[in-house]
Amino acid sequence: MIPIKPVAANVPAEQAASGSAQAALAFLKPGSLQLSALPPLSLYVHFPWCVRKCPYCDFNSHEVKGSFPEQEYLDALRTDLEMALPLIWGRKIYTIFIGGGTPSLLSAAGLDRLLSDLRTLLPFDGDIEITMEANPGTFEAEKFRSYRESGINRLSIGIQSFNARHLQALGRIHDGDQALKAVEIAHANFDNFNLDLMYALPQQTLAEARADIETAIAFAPPHLSLYHLTLEPNTLFAKYPPPVPDDDTSADMQDLIAELTSAGGYANYEVSAYAQAKRRAKHNLNYWQFGDYLGIGAGAHSKLSFPHRIVRQMRYKHPQTYLEQARAGTPVQEEAEIGRDALGFEFMLNALRLTEGFPPNLFAERTGMGLNQIEKQLNLAEQKGMLYRDHALIRPTDLGRRFLNDLQEIFLLD
Repeated sequence: MIPIKPVAANVPAEQAASGSAQAALAFLKPGSLQLSALPPLSLYVHFPWCVRKCPYCDFNSHEVKGSFPEQEYLDALRTDLEMALPLIWGRKIYTIFIGGGTPSLLSAAGLDRLLSDLRTLLPFDGDIEITMEANPGTFEAEKFRSYRESGINRLSIGIQSFNARHLQALGRIHDGDQALKAVEIAHANFDNFNLDLMYALPQQTLAEARADIETAIAFAPPHLSLYHLTLEPNTLFAKYPPPVPDDDTSADMQDLIAELTSAGGYANYEVSAYAQAKRRAKHNLNYWQFGDYLGIGAGAHSKLSFPHRIVRQMRYKHPQTYLEQARAGTPVQEEAEIGRDALGFEFMLNALRLTEGFPPNLFAERTGMGLNQIEKQLNLAEQKGMLYRDHALIRPTDLGRRFLNDLQEIFLLD
């Protein structure tokens, strides 16, 4: 990345707002790209607190120690968004995702205030998708009815497993009965929701994986996210690795998932995403198609396009630091332009996750560069049998999907 300008700290809010406007004007000046149109814009809101940190989790989440400063954090989110408005002025918001952490720790009044602030400051698309992550251990029927009334129209529920032994191994705060109850509450209040499940769990058998997937499908959720457990760096599981299924058993689980989801009427449209007809996650699709997103909240990331450049931002990560910087009107810690040499890889890193691939002209629309910029890499991937392309489509082959990391790495080559 090419650094643009460090973001100053401890300056008055008025000066910070002026700085945001000046940055927006600078980004509109001629640069190295030529985008014919700006992509769709999404909003991500990060809630950094959870009841208990899971041993596999590498997200920016922090255990609640008694309570969390709800009103102060909502104030910070509003300030953060106000500071960012000059960068997205006039652009409509097509999707919102409230993630964490555990956003369902928010009170009904707090969530209502958040959505009210967002509506006041941003133009929403008439068919906007507003998703909220929820932990089964925090499900209360009345509170979730209030969430729905406030404007949440899609839930993403972190089930992970319906098996009590596996939930305990994963450090989850809910048990199997609470997982089932959470799905029932979601069904009663939302017609669009996602269930997150994991497989290749510590000591999980193929039969146990089957039971989890069959239980989930029996509820007929519009969307399923099925993730292979990975031992991420800087997590408790990385430091103390649990006994997990071997590669052959994990592969059998993947084959089982493909069989059961297909029979259940779910299309595997992205590596870990399965959807009923017309129920694909609009927010995540925008990421994978290299759309734009503004991220607000502790540690949130943004990717914003301008006619001649594409910029990334990162907010201060620790909640307390973020609150302090937001009060000063300077919540952004880092800001940098994505260089031409990195854009091809960044686009392909996302787009190659899509089973059906993408039309070739999407590359130029989203990067401002011609497809010839990555012609050598496309040819190599095609020669290796990992990529299919014609005048209307570029997509990973079955081999490319099986060895997706290897396929993506080809686009790191000069």
